Amino acid sequence: MTGRKKQSVKAPRVWQRMLSGRRLDLAHPSPMDVEIEDIAHGLARVARWNGQTKGRNAFSVAEHSVIVEQICRELDPAMSAKHRLMALLHDSPEYVIGDMISPFKALLGEGYKDIEGRLQEAIHIRFGLSPVTPVRLKKSIKKADLICAWFEATQLAGFEEDEANRFFVVPPDGVRLRLTPKSATDAQEAFLARFHEIMTEIGTP
Repeated sequence: MTGRKKQSVKAPRVWQRMLSGRRLDLAHPSPMDVEIEDIAHGLARVARWNGQTKGRNAFSVAEHSVIVEQICRELDPAMSAKHRLMALLHDSPEYVIGDMISPFKALLGEGYKDIEGRLQEAIHIRFGLSPVTPVRLKKSIKKADLICAWFEATQLAGFEEDEANRFFVVPPDGVRLRLTPKSATDAQEAFLARFHEIMTEIGTP
């Protein structure tokens, strides 16, 4: 029997090159490889609802994020700037891993959550935030997220109000939105503008 050379198994690539030139390692993301321009660019091109929404433009995660931060301010006017920045960045890992719809996240299980959590921590550290979102704040952001989802569902994704009421949070009195999906460029600029406004409030222009 002739000897055979063992073929070396090449390790899979687990990093993504960003337009900024950064290489973000998904297995061990470093805050040093996180840039807000990359986040804004990516989120503005990730569609909510897997793109199954009405209108000429997809409703992007960037636009959703700006609205969720707005709802957080309306629900809690005393919310600190750092907490509002966490609200704006609540879906920021999706600039790398995309927006998985909730049913698919449930199928993927804990592995997806671990990757998402590591990315979120790196992003928070990069911008001077606590690595992990405090539990109470996380609940507030989630409420705002589900209120926004109610408007998205009924105005863009074809849900009847009764159906949306079962899956999302019915908007409280005083919170009213009319959603108009922006172009990727406009959504990116709106996200960046809000980011810089909050960072100026924090004291890091």
